[in-house]
Order: sequence, then C-alpha cells, then structure tokens
Amino acid sequence: MKLENQSVVVCGGGGFIGGHLVKYLLGQGVHVIRSIDIKPRADWYQESHDVENLVLDLSEMSACLRAVTGADVVFNLAADMGGMGFIENNKALCMLTVLINTHVLMAAREKGIQRVFYASSACVYNGDKQKSPQVTALKEEDAYPAMPEDGYGWEKLFSERMCRHFEEDFGLQCRVARYHNVYGPLGTYDGGREKAPAAICRKVIQAKSSGKHEIEIWGDGHQTRSFMYIDDCLKGTRMILESEIHEPLNLGSNELVTINQLVDLAEEIAGIKLKRNYKLDAPKGVNGRNSDNAKIKKLLGWEPSIRLRDGLAKTYAWIESQMMATVPK
Repeated sequence: MKLENQSVVVCGGGGFIGGHLVKYLLGQGVHVIRSIDIKPRADWYQESHDVENLVLDLSEMSACLRAVTGADVVFNLAADMGGMGFIENNKALCMLTVLINTHVLMAAREKGIQRVFYASSACVYNGDKQKSPQVTALKEEDAYPAMPEDGYGWEKLFSERMCRHFEEDFGLQCRVARYHNVYGPLGTYDGGREKAPAAICRKVIQAKSSGKHEIEIWGDGHQTRSFMYIDDCLKGTRMILESEIHEPLNLGSNELVTINQLVDLAEEIAGIKLKRNYKLDAPKGVNGRNSDNAKIKKLLGWEPSIRLRDGLAKTYAWIESQMMATVPK
C-alpha cells in the first residue's frame, strides 16, 4: 500500500506525535482528510489548516464512526497517557483508553477501512526482562509471557491482541508499532505528563535561568532507556503502515543511556554543570529498557538513527524558547 493514493485520518492528531504526523504526511503529499482529538483546539500541540480538525471523544462509538467516515486509512494514536509520573498514578485512566481502541476498530470494520495503524508501546514488555540497568535489548517476542507495565502496558498489550483478532476474524488489516520513548519539539515539557528528555531539559533550563544550579532526578539516575527522536518515529510509522508486516514491531532507538547520561547531555547543551539531588521515592519505571532492532532492520532495511545528542539539542532549544517567552520582561 502507498499512502499517496489513500484518504487518511489521524486519531489523536492534537497530541505530540499525532500533530507531527499530520504535518509530516501532508508534507509528503498524503491526502489527510481529518485530524481528531478530545482536547479543545486551542490546546492542540499543532494544528494543520489543510485538514478537517474535529474535537471528538473517541471513547464513544458514534464519535469513531464520524471520525473514520470517508477514509481509507486510520492512524490511531489517541490515548490518555503521559510520562512515568502520570502512568504510575493514573492506571484506571490509562486502562480506559481501551474504549478508544475498541471503538476505532469497530468503526473501521463497519466503514470498510482498508488499514489501521495502532500506536502501541514498549510498556507491553515483560517486567522480569527489565530489572537490570544492563538490560538485554527487548525483542518483539519478549512481550510474552505477559507481565507488562501495570495499567498502561496492559491496555496496550490487550489492544495489540484486539488488532490481531480483528485481522484474523474480520479481515481488517492492522499494523502495530511499539514506540520506545518518543521525544522532540512541540510536545509536553511540564505539568506532569512530560517524559524524561523534556523534563530534564526543562529542569536544566530552570536551574540555569534561576542561578540555583541544582537538579532533581527521579530515581538513582542509573536506570537505562533509549529515546527516539520524533523524525525517526514519523518515518518508521509510515513505513510500518505501508508494509506487509502483520505482527507488532519495535520502533525505537537502540542507543542506550542512563538517566545520568541524559542529564550529562542536557548540561553539555546548556553549558552548565549542576548539583544532582536524587528523589529515590519518585516514579521511575523499570530499571532498564532498550529496543532490539534486528527485526525492523531485517524486514524494512531501516532503523531509527538520529543520535540522542542531536535530537536533544533541538528539543532543548525549543523548550528554552517556550520558557523564555513566558518570562516577564
């Protein structure tokens, strides 16, 4: 399938990844007919004026039917989620996203949609395989036996299975990517839903501008992660949607760093060194998580390749511009 010949809907288009995806597809000549989000349009991270932008609650079946009408392809990125501080303390809200995924699939089947992309997460992986910071990179088969992140991870894993069975039972073509820690400009950097790269950038900027050269780090700083820059996420998302890969596929960088190393990079970008205060009782998630990219390289001949230092510099610059714009003159 080539997207240039299709009419496309993006669910969650007012969010960080969804807003970038709409602009990316439009820039590639794809006919995006509609962008959907539950947030008031004034709160969307980005809004493209060449598409129909609708505020709908996609947990409701009637809203999903309205959303997908006239489309050939649906990207489902809609979810109630955030960084670790949010998902560890809002498990029920995260689980309720299953209503969105269920109704999007039901509406897609009813309206004869050709293909659905579902944005899953690395949070589906078995927690026993993520206990050490020296983690072995996670292969797709490591999601089973199932022991995902409580709440958010279970919702994602269940929805993956639902995609699989809608394809098996009803012939609805589904493509699933497991996103690993997506970051970049034009996203959340405060308020409690931000992820680690944006949170670290914000804290470094605050420390530098205030003159109080200290930073609070959640956990001991030794926990490890990989972080994927938004441009790699967008390219991989399109490639997976257009592919004939029917099983979930990792979409993430395999550049493993500790949280301390993430802070090192932000300090280097800022030209500052900070005293580190470790909040050991804060939510920190698993001790180690990294993406094994063997399968995506084999099947698509590609993997995310933007270095963390480069992507973080762009993210830092954008967050700094936003924060400085709100400082009283």
